[in-house]
Amino acid sequence: MRCVIAFVLAALIGLPAAFAEGSDKVPAPEELSSLQTKAEQAEPRDQCYLYTKLVQDMTSVTDKQMNSGDVSGAFASLKAIQRYTLKIRDVITGKSKKLKDAQIMMRRSAFRLEELMKTGSLNQQSAFESTLKGLDQVQSQMMLAVFNK
Repeated sequence: MRCVIAFVLAALIGLPAAFAEGSDKVPAPEELSSLQTKAEQAEPRDQCYLYTKLVQDMTSVTDKQMNSGDVSGAFASLKAIQRYTLKIRDVITGKSKKLKDAQIMMRRSAFRLEELMKTGSLNQQSAFESTLKGLDQVQSQMMLAVFNK
């Protein structure tokens, strides 16, 4: 019994570190370019997930840029997120693969951007708000597609 308790405690202590490690990873520009090419060439049912993955990765890039003071880079990343959001909106169907996973990623990305918006200055608010509005609309569209399956 003590062995089981020790194992459970060890697993629970290591669990947050495992999640934190993956969430802070900022992809390299080559990875982003490769994922973008893959998304553009993928079948329509795969594109929703791949573009959502790009939104998630670009959110990490935006976070890093904001924290390092690269405001112009962060604005460019927000524009890229808006472009990917429009592409997602065009390809969402009930037949999209990994739709629920994509919806969860979109929700997490929106949450992270909302937190970034709170730490930014007033002149950055409008770019964040328009990006968040698009993310919320796509997330709602994804949720409807998941429930209409």
